[in-house]
Amino acid sequence: MSAVLKPLPECAPMRAGEIDAVLAVENRAYPFPWTRGNFGDSLAAGYSAWTCRIEGTLMGYAVMMLVIDEAHLLNLTVAPEWQRRGHGTTILRHLLAVAREHGAKRMFLEVRPSNVPGLGLYRRLGFETIGRRRGYYPAGEGREDAVVMALTI
Repeated sequence: MSAVLKPLPECAPMRAGEIDAVLAVENRAYPFPWTRGNFGDSLAAGYSAWTCRIEGTLMGYAVMMLVIDEAHLLNLTVAPEWQRRGHGTTILRHLLAVAREHGAKRMFLEVRPSNVPGLGLYRRLGFETIGRRRGYYPAGEGREDAVVMALTI
């Protein structure tokens, strides 16, 4: 029996010159995407921002804020054509390792209740629901709540 290994994403710190490529993915992935300003401000603030590539192709990215002993996941995106292959798990594990290296004890995040794949990913890795933010996200009609989750790392 032979095994075929799938290529894993290689993540590197996001650079300002990559924002156009990141925005192209962001705009395909979400009906209410982050803006150029969101990504630029994150880089300017020194947030932990990563682009992830497979064989040179941008397939995902993430932005995380590290403060004292906490990490806050702000954005984790896998390009639509790369989804459902375990890459979100790989990127999130990378972020957890970075957070640990920086002394973080817990990671927090918000996720839309309608983001069933995202909720599943976070739950599989041990995140637990700790609250809800009412009307947190823009939605097609009005606003959508956010599920607040946390993981002790």
